[in-house]
Amino acid sequence: MERLKTVVIGAGQAGLSAAYWLQRRGLTPSMGFVVLDGNDGPGGAWRHRWDSLTFDAAHGLHPLPGLPLEAPDPAEPSSAVVSRYYDKYERTFELPIIRPARVTAVSRTDDGDALLVRAADGRSWLADTVINATGTWDRPHWPHYPGQELFRGRQLHTHDFVSADEFRGQRLLVVGGGTSALQFLLQLEAAGATTFWSTRRAPDFTTVPFDADWGIDVERRVNERTRAGLPPLSVVAATGLPLTQQYRAGIEAGVLVSRGPLARLTPEGAVLADGSELELDAILWATGFRASLGHLAPLKLRETGGGILMADDGVSVVREPRLFLVGYGASASTVGATRAGRAAALAALRTLSPAPIT
Repeated sequence: MERLKTVVIGAGQAGLSAAYWLQRRGLTPSMGFVVLDGNDGPGGAWRHRWDSLTFDAAHGLHPLPGLPLEAPDPAEPSSAVVSRYYDKYERTFELPIIRPARVTAVSRTDDGDALLVRAADGRSWLADTVINATGTWDRPHWPHYPGQELFRGRQLHTHDFVSADEFRGQRLLVVGGGTSALQFLLQLEAAGATTFWSTRRAPDFTTVPFDADWGIDVERRVNERTRAGLPPLSVVAATGLPLTQQYRAGIEAGVLVSRGPLARLTPEGAVLADGSELELDAILWATGFRASLGHLAPLKLRETGGGILMADDGVSVVREPRLFLVGYGASASTVGATRAGRAAALAALRTLSPAPIT
């Protein structure tokens, strides 16, 4: 089996950024490194987003290094925009993408000298270092509430949402406190659904500008937890909700007003913490995602607190110095993914060659 210097797992924003920097700093594509992607085509998680999430409504689309993201029609689905952009990016820099290659396990070789990456179809790769950029899309978080299995209506997650038009004329509860919940509520109301919103805490709207200083502060707060081996904060817990004009209008119209925490479900609907009951046709769980890291289980990376202990650079794993995580912690959102890809590439190169790399 041929041994590679680096295997990158995932061809989303962070994975492509890492591949760009690996190539730019001297690793030979295909012979020195490859990128394994579980999708059938380019776009990462964006290729799976619903069509009504248009470019102008998408939260934080960021360019990759070396190739500007041209401004498309703002009404074009973000899934199409990003898939086209990533496809152009892969071809422009001739990145060694292997797809579909869904990684199921990363382990140490018997002698501990290398890392072994296995795919679902039986293929495998030996690597001196691994950059894991699998993100979160493959692991939707479904919280559990009493009576959840009794509810007779439809339950779906952000991961499974296709169109608000499916719910025209229905009574729908949206659960979750992030920007996806806000977008769903506005779309569903416009499509003719009767909506209710449930959040565990009061919505954290903020007028703080989402600029570079804000992004650095968010990364700092999230990294404080990962450097302690604790599970990372959710994106909204770290960022808050931007109080845009669109969201202000939704609040004034009564659409973006939380009814408070959910207590339990019934066959016909839901009971909220204040005792009020809702008759519902469907429940949309806009409850976020967790890091998709099940394939790393053979490496036994978890700390007692449930997280993975990260080094000060935010990408190096303390328990396995040959492994670098992007799309985990501060880089789980588009805010820091491109920077994290670069940091992981340079950290991997330093591991391969101790000579200083800047």
